[in-house]
Order: sequence, then C-alpha cells, then structure tokens
Amino acid sequence: MKKILLTILLLSEIALVTAQGKWELRKNENGISVFSRKPASGNLQELHVTCELDATKAQLIKTLLDINGYDDWVYSNKNAAVLKTISPQKLIYYAQSQLPWPIKDRDMIIELTVNPTPDVLNIQAKGLPTFLPKRGNLIRVPYSLAIWKVTQGMNNKLKVDYTFNIDPGGGIPAWMVNATMATGSYNTFAKLKELLKAKYNKANQRR
Repeated sequence: MKKILLTILLLSEIALVTAQGKWELRKNENGISVFSRKPASGNLQELHVTCELDATKAQLIKTLLDINGYDDWVYSNKNAAVLKTISPQKLIYYAQSQLPWPIKDRDMIIELTVNPTPDVLNIQAKGLPTFLPKRGNLIRVPYSLAIWKVTQGMNNKLKVDYTFNIDPGGGIPAWMVNATMATGSYNTFAKLKELLKAKYNKANQRR
C-alpha cells in the first residue's frame, strides 16, 4: 500500500512539473535577469529573478527588515508599516501599492521570515490577506508568495535567486498582470541594487 501511495505521489509531481511551462527570459539588463513561466494551473504567470548585489547577508537582512524604507526601492509602494514583530527575524507588515489609472490601488499584509543558515539565506514573504479587515476602497491582494535564496558569490557579492507568485485580485485581466509583472520586479531589484551599492559599497570594499 505504501508503495502504491508513493508511486501516485511521484506521478502527481511529474504531472505537475510537466504542466508548468519553461522559464522564458523577459528582461536582462544591469545584471538583472527576469524570467516568467506559465504555472501548472491558472493564467497568472510566475516570476523568477536572478542578480548579484553589492552587500553582505547582514546588510541585505537589515534592508529587508526596514519596512519604513520600502518607499525607496519597492516598485509602486505607497507606504508600508510594521504591524507585529514576532521575533528579530520574523514580522508582519502592511503595504499599499499605488497603481496607474484605471487600476484601483491595492493593499496587502505580508509575513516576512528571514532564515539565515551557514550556506544559504532563505527569505519568505507570504501574504496574510485576512490578518486585518479590508480598508476603504483598496482592493486586498488575496494571494502572494515571494521566496529568496541568497548565497555568497564571487568578489564579495551576493547571488540572489528569487521567485514570485501573485494574484492581485479585483478582476484585472491576466494578460495585463502578466505584461507588467516583469517590469515591476526588474525595477524593484534595480533600485535595491542601487540602494545597497550607494549605502554599503565603500564599507564592503574594505572587507
């Protein structure tokens, strides 16, 4: 019986992988590569970003946990604030996104978890849409998940492997979401890269 269950699980995983599309390069500039692919179900694409950052793991963690500083680098961010600090490396925050007309602005609640290990810095940003009641005319993002895997690269740089899935809600056509996701992710990492370089480059050169 156990063998039958394992076989079914294995076949299910193979079917899931087969149903997913291949990663396709959408943008490759400034050392930032953005890929997208069709998911196993639904029409909203998944994103994958790879890049290198001029920072240490500690510096990146400090920047990601500085929620009030998200205006400086997160694409379309209008404001963000910490709702609850669970531990020094885990918190819940609220964020509003200002989007171009005629799309209504969104808000989201995110549980951010930072898990450093000797080899890999694992970071997860998971949506918690029901943590707070909806606010005003804002549309609450019903689902989002971002996963970072950060490793030490050459020349004191960090190698970032980032995947992102989102359903923005509110009935935006899938083609419109898919058309803008790559641009938003690229702009976010481009600004993060500039911010870290400007803030820490001199200090990192002395390491």
